[in-house]
Amino acid sequence: MRQTQALKVMISGANVFLTGAPGAGKTYVLNQFIGRAIRSGKRLAVTASTGIAASHIGGTTIHSWSGLGILDSLSSDDLKRLGGSERLIKRYNSIDVLVIDEVSMLHGMRLDMVNQLAKILRGNDLAFGGIQVILVGDLFQLPPIRRGTNNFDFVHLSQAWDELQPQICYLSEQHRQQGNDKLLSLLSAMRQDDVNEEHGRLLQERLGQQPEESVVVTRLYSHNLDVDAINQRHLDALPGKSRSFQSHTKGGKAKVEQLTKSLLAPEILELKVGAEVMFVANNFAEGYVNGSRGQVVDFDDDTPVVRLMNGRKIYVEEHSWSLSEDGKIRAEVSQLPLRLAWAITIHKSQGMSLDAAEIDLSKTFTPGMGYVALSRVRSLNGLYLQGINRMALNMHPQIFELDNVLRSMSDSLSNITDDIEDEVIIAKPASPIIDESLFLKLKTWRASRAQADKLPAYIIAHDVALSAVAAAQPTTSQQLLGVSGFGAKKVETYGPEILAIVADHKSNS
Repeated sequence: MRQTQALKVMISGANVFLTGAPGAGKTYVLNQFIGRAIRSGKRLAVTASTGIAASHIGGTTIHSWSGLGILDSLSSDDLKRLGGSERLIKRYNSIDVLVIDEVSMLHGMRLDMVNQLAKILRGNDLAFGGIQVILVGDLFQLPPIRRGTNNFDFVHLSQAWDELQPQICYLSEQHRQQGNDKLLSLLSAMRQDDVNEEHGRLLQERLGQQPEESVVVTRLYSHNLDVDAINQRHLDALPGKSRSFQSHTKGGKAKVEQLTKSLLAPEILELKVGAEVMFVANNFAEGYVNGSRGQVVDFDDDTPVVRLMNGRKIYVEEHSWSLSEDGKIRAEVSQLPLRLAWAITIHKSQGMSLDAAEIDLSKTFTPGMGYVALSRVRSLNGLYLQGINRMALNMHPQIFELDNVLRSMSDSLSNITDDIEDEVIIAKPASPIIDESLFLKLKTWRASRAQADKLPAYIIAHDVALSAVAAAQPTTSQQLLGVSGFGAKKVETYGPEILAIVADHKSNS
C-alpha cells in the first residue's frame, strides 16, 4: 500500500494497524496523519510502547497516558480507583483518537487493560469506548515477553485487537535502505524466511570490519551488561576526575524497589567532561526528551552541562519519578535524567536510522533481535559486525504466517482505496467561535440554578466553561466531559440540563 492510501484510510476515522518493514515510512505517515487530524479539529493522544519510541513522535508512553503505570493486571480495587479518577475521566473523554506506536513491544494484556479502562471511563461498551485507535509497528521486531516466562504476548492475539478489527495498511515502499543495496535484500529475505548462503556470505564479509577514525558509529549490543562495560571503559579512558550522582528515594522499600526497576536512570551516575549521554525523561520546557543524545561539556558547580546533537546546551537538574496508588504517592526517586550512551542495547535502538553502526549479534537471545539491529543501518557499507550467532537471523515463526495475512488484507484494501487528496488548509480563528445566543441562555440557566441551590454562580460553572460549551455545543455527556471546566461530578449534576439547553438551541437555530 502506498503512503498516500494509508493516510486516507487513517483520516477516514477507521481503526488502523499501520505496518511495514523498517524504512517503509511508518513514522512519516503517522506524523502526516497527526498533523492533518489536529488541523481538522480532532483531539489526539499520541503514545508509544516505550519512552524512546514516544520521543520520536513527540508523545508519551501508553503506560503513563493510560494511568496504568506499571500495573500488570487490573483488580477490582484498581478498577474502582482508576474508574473514579476525575483526572482520567477527563483525559479519556477529551480525545477522539488514540495513537500507539511500536506496538510490537506492547503486551497484548496491556492493550486489553487500556480497552477495559477506556470503556469504564467513557461509559461506552464499544472498543476503547468509541475512540479511534491507530496502532503502528512491525511485528517482526522485538516481541513482548511476559515477565518471568518465555511466553510471547503478541498484541494481535489480544481481545482488544479482535474488538477493534483494525484496517491493515501495510506500507510497501522502502525509504531507509537504497533499493540496490544488498542489506535490503537480506532484510527482505529474513521477513520471508528465505535466508540463503549468499546472505550469510554478505554478513561474513562485514564480520570484523573496523570503521575509520573519522566515522561516527553507534554501538549496539544485546545485553545491558555488555553495554555497561563498554560505557564504563570509555568513561575511564577520559581525562579528568569523575563526578558521581546518587539517586534519592522516598517511600516504602518494596515500592521504591518496584519503581527503581522500571527506570532507565542508574542509582549511581558517574560522569566526566566528554561523556556521551542519553536523556531518560521528558522535559519539553528544557528542550530534551527521553532518548535525546548529547555530550557532557562542563560542570557548573555540581550541575552537568550537556550539549545536545543540535548544539543546544542544557544545565541538567534532578528529575523525579513517582509511583502513585489510591491518589497517594507511594514511592519517589530523584536522579539526574541521564545515562551513559557510547553503547546502547538493541532494544533501545528501535526507531533509529543510523549511517554507521558497530553491532555485536553474538549474544542475541530472542527472535527479531538481529533483524532490529541490522535494519537500523542505511546500507551494508555502514555495518560493522563484531559477532553473530545462530539466533541472530531468526524471526518468530508465528509472524511469518501472520505477515502473509496482513499483506493480503492490505492489498485488498489498497485495491479499493484512492490516494488522499492534497490538503487544503483553511485559516482558523485563533479561538473557537462562541455562539453568543447560546452563551446567554446558559448564563440565564446558571443564575436560576444558583438561586435555587443557594450557591454562588461560579460554583456551578465559570463564564469560561460556559463559553466553551457555547463553542463546542456538546450533545452527549461524553462530549461534555471533554469540555474544559466540566468534570464527572459536574456533568452528573448539571449535564442533563446543559445538554437539554444545547439541544433546544440547535433545534431552534
